[in-house]
Amino acid sequence: MAADQCEVLCLDLDVAERLRSSQPSEDLIRAGANQAWALGDPTRLRVALALAEAEELCVCDLAWIVGRAQNLVSHHLRALREAGLAVSRRDGKMALYELTSDGRALVASLVPRATGAIR
Repeated sequence: MAADQCEVLCLDLDVAERLRSSQPSEDLIRAGANQAWALGDPTRLRVALALAEAEELCVCDLAWIVGRAQNLVSHHLRALREAGLAVSRRDGKMALYELTSDGRALVASLVPRATGAIR
């Protein structure tokens, strides 16, 4: 038997039932997993770190900061936005992005050095 499995059924029913009944909804679990996935890519995490250090940045600035092409950065920003970690707005011809409070909290939990800069 594998070392990471019990060799006998030893369910602590009171604890297990309490914890099972307190689990978040499937929708919340999926949203959390999607947010964690969104920061699982190194380029997306770099983009999020840059956003954590600034109030708001345009795609051009982000592309220069992370050293990637604008179309690639735009693709990654879309993923962050769809995961609820970033929001965007247009200012004339510029597309500006900032992290949401969820995005800031998740980035801070992944990269402690960013904690001081995150509001």
